[in-house]
Amino acid sequence: MMTGEQYRQSLRDGRQVYIAGRRIEDVTEEPLLRQSIAMTAANYDEFYRPGDDAYGPLFFIPRSVEDLRYQEVEQLKWANPTRTTSVSLLMLMTAASRIRSQLPGYADRVMDYFEHAKKADLRCVQTITDAKGNRALSPMKQDDPDLYVRVVSRDSGGVVIRGAKLHITGAPIDHDLIVMPTKRMKPGEEDWSIACAVPVNSPGVRIVATTYAPRPDLPTDYFPYSGRRNMAEGFVIFDDVYVPNERVFLDGEVEHSATFAHSLGLWERIGSVAHYVEMADTLVGMAQLIAEANGLQRIPHIRQKIAELINYATMVRAGLEAAVNNAQFTAEGWASPDELMTNAAKYFAALNYAEMVRNLHDVAGGSVLTAPMLDDLRHPETGEFVAKYMRTMEGVDAEHRMRLFHGIRDFTADTFGGWQSVTILQGGGGLHAQRLIVEKHYDMTHAKHLARKVCGIEEPDADPTPGSVS
Repeated sequence: MMTGEQYRQSLRDGRQVYIAGRRIEDVTEEPLLRQSIAMTAANYDEFYRPGDDAYGPLFFIPRSVEDLRYQEVEQLKWANPTRTTSVSLLMLMTAASRIRSQLPGYADRVMDYFEHAKKADLRCVQTITDAKGNRALSPMKQDDPDLYVRVVSRDSGGVVIRGAKLHITGAPIDHDLIVMPTKRMKPGEEDWSIACAVPVNSPGVRIVATTYAPRPDLPTDYFPYSGRRNMAEGFVIFDDVYVPNERVFLDGEVEHSATFAHSLGLWERIGSVAHYVEMADTLVGMAQLIAEANGLQRIPHIRQKIAELINYATMVRAGLEAAVNNAQFTAEGWASPDELMTNAAKYFAALNYAEMVRNLHDVAGGSVLTAPMLDDLRHPETGEFVAKYMRTMEGVDAEHRMRLFHGIRDFTADTFGGWQSVTILQGGGGLHAQRLIVEKHYDMTHAKHLARKVCGIEEPDADPTPGSVS
């Protein structure tokens, strides 16, 4: 296992990372990446144990409902590259289980890679969303075939890939990129049916980074959340990157091109739901605290909005519990969350998040955006006035109230808040993807049976559309 310092050293590997129009020579020294790396290094130090056979909890395969619950709860404590590594590896293992009967060689490569990543204590990230070009056209009909990552050549030892993957969280500070098709490919699109593991420092890999990390010229207490927890995104370019066969998990088998994406969707969405439970409870707490600080906690419309937040938080938690308690098991005995419950919970949480944030902002008021900085409270010329006019009552001084406003702004209405609102909507494939999975797994035959029973309609000899929505 690596220590935090060894992890930092491992990032000095010649990787090509760019940000704001400049090449980063050493990612560990880049101010905009410093906190992301520090969080990950702290996880390394937390997990570290000596010994050749030691490995961290992210290399853990759940085999029971209790294991699955532990996995999802523990992930909330991990920095993003650690969480994404767990999701990436569970995705690979799930995909391996699903393709094993037809493609045992690829499944064995996945298992070998899992053991390699565990032994080397690597951090890896799922790398799925292509540039896509004209969304109305399939990969092979684009005016540029590279708009979906594809294989451009093959030899006896491996493949060469070209293309780009977008919004890859943690890519600049991870070790490996787990590449997979972004969608189901059709016959004739074999070159785009590629899944593989690519080291970030491979020749031809370039990462253009973005981040919601706070501006370094502003006080740290102006960003009480994102100043302590922020993560870089990566626009990942594959410019004729060679991938050896042992790291290739799918190459041309279009009938399995969606297997990796579907497997990722399951683990990405259950991880999201677990995060949303904590996030929703945080929104409730913020709304209650600011209502109390403003003296409005007994006003009926304020209580109603907080009650709606409480109901939202409770339903998201119920969805997580249902997904875990109805776990499914692979032939290997590995536990995974229920697909229907996971996707329904993710859909509900994402669909209603903006309304819950609106409730919080309505409860809090305009000072979410306009409250002075805490440095103004400390300034000898402005401090006494800020203290006088930002307090509300006995026990609620200016600093307490200002910290609440800045916390709400940072969490819901600033750069991190904007990142989170888009990520909740689009992460794991967007609302449409979750609707499709819910429709696929919902027991429509049973629902139609109940409806016929109520309406006095006899059951047909053969239901023409069993299990479908039509």
